[in-house]
Amino acid sequence: MVDDPYLFGQIAAANSLSDIYAMGGRPLLALNIVCFPNCLPTEVLGEILRGGADKTTEAGAIIAGGHSIQDNEPKYGLAVTGLVDPQKVKSNAGALPGDILVLTKPLGTGIINTAAKGELASEESIKAAVENMAALNNRAAEVMAGFNINACTDITGFGLLGHAAEMARAAQVSLEIWPGSVPLLPGAMDMAAMGMIPAGAYSNRDFLAGQVRLPEKVSPEMAAILYDPQTSGGLLISVPEKTHEAMLKEMKSRGIPAAAVGRVMKKGEILIELA
Repeated sequence: MVDDPYLFGQIAAANSLSDIYAMGGRPLLALNIVCFPNCLPTEVLGEILRGGADKTTEAGAIIAGGHSIQDNEPKYGLAVTGLVDPQKVKSNAGALPGDILVLTKPLGTGIINTAAKGELASEESIKAAVENMAALNNRAAEVMAGFNINACTDITGFGLLGHAAEMARAAQVSLEIWPGSVPLLPGAMDMAAMGMIPAGAYSNRDFLAGQVRLPEKVSPEMAAILYDPQTSGGLLISVPEKTHEAMLKEMKSRGIPAAAVGRVMKKGEILIELA
């Protein structure tokens, strides 16, 4: 995704830590998991590990060890352990009809990374995507902990619609998504219009065939963004309607670009309806 090994480590760590935040927990310990080729200098590996360690420290956790093997290309991630009050564990299965869906990060990382590989993405778009991927979900999780939310998941490889479908299926509900309200990274729509769509977006679309209803007013570019696989994406939170505005206000006061992007409905014929 990025050429800078330090940023590579930061993004991988933020992505790994996100699952703890999505369940209402606090990261405690992390183990490095490293695959590394002999053709790259060990200084590159050191920078990857430094990036991961700095991001883990930012999360208030510690690196407790890890495991490495030789491989043909560099791979890095964390196995993370966290703590949570058993009475306050969040899952993706508790969404209730009437809830509002809040998304805490903009979409478009997969499309922008695809454009960047073809040297078609602007510096502004690349910078915004990298900052977005490297950002922890800790502040959003802290705000979420102060409200009585019903469900949460993080948005990663299955895209917004894929993870929303998991939430709908687990809770036995249907979801209405508002494309016009979904926050986007700068340039994402333009690059989608240029055809810079990663293969994963098409896989996500095919997997959800028959489970998502897209009206004609939703452009192909917007649909591609909604299916776009995200790296270290934001949290999707199902919150009671009466408290969602207060939660959004608190998030925005802390610099979190959160937005209300949909509503939970009673179970219908399909999982997701785009309004």
